[in-house]
Order: sequence, then C-alpha cells, then structure tokens
Amino acid sequence: MSDWILYLILAGGVAFAVSSWWGVRRLKARHIRSAVREDSHKPGPGDQRVAVILNPVKNNAEEARQAIIDACDLAGWDAPKFFETTVEDPGYGQSRQALAYGADVVLACGGDGTVRVVAESLAHKNVAMGLIPLGTGNLLARNVDLDVTDLADCIQVALFGHQRYIDTATMGVDNDITGESAKHTFLVIAGMGLDAEVVGDTKEDLKKTVGWLAYTEAGVRHLPGRRKRVTITMDDQPEQSRKIRSVLFANCGLIPGGIDFIPQAMIDDGMLDIVVMSPRSAFGWLAMYTKVLFKHNANLPMMSFYRSGKVTIRSQEPMATQLDGDPSGEATMVTVQVEPASLLVRVPKAQTV
Repeated sequence: MSDWILYLILAGGVAFAVSSWWGVRRLKARHIRSAVREDSHKPGPGDQRVAVILNPVKNNAEEARQAIIDACDLAGWDAPKFFETTVEDPGYGQSRQALAYGADVVLACGGDGTVRVVAESLAHKNVAMGLIPLGTGNLLARNVDLDVTDLADCIQVALFGHQRYIDTATMGVDNDITGESAKHTFLVIAGMGLDAEVVGDTKEDLKKTVGWLAYTEAGVRHLPGRRKRVTITMDDQPEQSRKIRSVLFANCGLIPGGIDFIPQAMIDDGMLDIVVMSPRSAFGWLAMYTKVLFKHNANLPMMSFYRSGKVTIRSQEPMATQLDGDPSGEATMVTVQVEPASLLVRVPKAQTV
C-alpha cells in the first residue's frame, strides 16, 4: 500500500475519533424514537421479586450491587437475589436460576455480552429485563434512551420505570469447513466480515484505557483487504451474488459516539435493516463514513440498504462474525431472523413532544 493511502486511512481514523467524541458531548448518546407498535406502560402495582445477573469484574459492579439493594429496601421489597456470572458461564445458568426463583424483573448488570445472554434466556418468557449498563458500548441501553453515564438513574428505571416489548433477533452461524454450528440471540447489530474482524482484534488494554474508541485503532488496521464473494437471500426473494467487505444486520441503529448508523432501524418494527458494504478503496470507506456522519441521503454504489425479516448469506471461505460486539466465530453461512416483540424491557417514561 502506498504511503499516501495509509495516511488517508489514518486521517480518517483520527477524524472518526474526533467527530465521535464531539458527538458524545453534543448528543450525550440520546436517541429518541417513538414506538412503532405500542407505547411503554407501567408494570403492575405491588412488590416485585428482583433478580440480578451481575458480572462481578466490571467497573462499578459493587457500587451497583449496593445501590440495587438500597433501592429495593427503600421500596419495602424483599432483598434482591444476586447471581454472578463466571468465565465458564456468562449468564445462561444464572438466568435459568433467576426464572426458577420467580423473578418479576431480571436486571442484567454488566456489559453488552451479559445483556445479550440474559435477553436470550428471557425472550418469549414475558419476564421484564432491566438494564444496568457497566460495559464499554452499552448498545441496547443507548437504543432505549437510557443515560448510560448515570448509574443511579438506570437503576431507578430498571426497578420502577415503564416497560415495552422490543424485537430480538437470532443468528445461526455454520462453518462447513470445521463442522461447527451455533445459534444465538442479539439485540442491536450483528455482522459478518470486516466489522467482526475489528471486534475480534480490538486490543483489550486499549479498550480499558479509551473505551469504545479502541475500535477505531483496530478498524484502521483492517481497512486494507480484499472483497469476498457471497450469495445473499432475503425472505423469499431470489438469491443475489455480491462481492462484499462487510454485512451488518441491525435490529436498531444507534452506536457509541451519538452516531445513528442506521436511522431507519426501529427496535419494534418486526424487521431487520441490512447494510451491505463493498468499497474497493480508502475513498469508498471515506464516502460511506461521510454519508453516515452527516446522514446524507445520496445513494452510494458501495453501500446498499435492505429490509427483511430473514436473511441468509453463504460464502465459500469462512468469514468472521460478531453479535452485539462479541466475536461469534467464523462462518461459511449465517442465517439471521427477527423475533418480533419477543422481549419485555424496562425503559424510561416516553417523552411527550
């Protein structure tokens, strides 16, 4: 790669970091969306049995624990039941224990991984999930209008706020080379290709130091690369063949930095918003970044948007995948499907305009 192209990519990375930081300051990651299907509503009156799935290694975990205990005590409720995640079990067994306990609300107290695992266990169970964001991205919390910088307010919403049904989505990951297969739930954005490579190669020490901006450094390193041929099938439409760098499957579209990556993606519309990215050069990446940052309506040949309830992508060679910012292995086929109105989530009271 010639030096001038490398300098352009580096400059783009710096511009992304600066503009995203400014977006945080200006927008405070607020993302006000009206409900498509129904407005939020108050849970039933009376005492609540509270279970907490807690990732104990997260920053502020002990502060959150004590604040939840104090809030339940002040409300005159029974003490909350805590179930701690482990390296071996990120929350599946703990969620089953919470349901067996008879919880009226289960608080997911950790990062995006903890939230995703708890949501997978609670989907279709009609038990409310509260969000106590302690992670780097806190993607779902941002998309339901929680102030992720205010722990006390998030606890109040999780225990005493309104609630609404949102969509979840599942992604089946199959690797014909290794024979491995898995299927998991995601809540915000899953992906195949470059975005998943970046997620898997972000430096953990840098992530702890600068938070979500660490993804920018990994992104700059992974921008050079070749497109890969895949076939894409959406719902019952004919199969199409494309050369791509990345495909995103969005249940909702707000990402850290106050950037509304996919403005049309609604969290309860029963549809997935799919973005196929196929730039040939650094200029293509720059054009896509400019479109997203400034919400430009111009159509770009290297960036296509679709809406579908189900999508299947096949590749002759394995490609990296991710679910809400967590690596989910390499796949030669992914099958992504929306699960409409499958999860009950505690949210702030809807704002009147």
